[in-house]
Amino acid sequence: MKKLTIKSWALDDRPREKLLSKGKSVLSDAELIAILIGSGNREESAVALSKKILQSVANNLNQLAKLSVQELMQFKGIGEAKAISIITALELGKRRQFEMGVTHPKIASSNDVFKLMVPLIGDLQHEEFWVVYLNNANKILAKNQASKGGLTATIVDVRLLFKKALELAATGVIVCHNHPSGKLVPSKADIDLTKKIKEAGKTLDIKLLDHLIITEKVYFSFADEGMISE
Repeated sequence: MKKLTIKSWALDDRPREKLLSKGKSVLSDAELIAILIGSGNREESAVALSKKILQSVANNLNQLAKLSVQELMQFKGIGEAKAISIITALELGKRRQFEMGVTHPKIASSNDVFKLMVPLIGDLQHEEFWVVYLNNANKILAKNQASKGGLTATIVDVRLLFKKALELAATGVIVCHNHPSGKLVPSKADIDLTKKIKEAGKTLDIKLLDHLIITEKVYFSFADEGMISE
């Protein structure tokens, strides 16, 4: 059976033409991906193939962003170049979301920290530990990756953490790391590290304001739970 190609569709149904005539916001996720990949396979149009790819991740773009080049290439019609195009576009979207968070440099709550950091570490498959450095008005001076670990743990050098704080003349720090497992319960290692950072900060008069465990959609705040007290 001959497939129905995009070129044979009504003009309004062609993704590229639709974007030009009606704007980007009217396009579905599948149509946007179809523009990225350009063509489908012998049996499916680019849009049909894009719909199949999205259906494999329950139409969730966050889950799609987790697929590797090799996993995307399992779909007939998706070669290495097309897989890289999809991954690149999703990564750019992630970075844009992160930069939007940077435009709000003052931290007023744990939720502000979550919104700032979840685009960066929320969907990672390995642990990363980050530090947000603040001045006495709780404005962000810098964000810094303190360490990058494996699936279940990461090692943090507290000396380097506070060396950076001293360089920035920070008066407070907020630390955060992700749990790839999705579990929000802090481990003994998480609790011990929090205490270690807090005690080291007291000596330097740099306050540990919070420690967040971040997953893709939710977070755990040590401060909110009363676990960072004097």
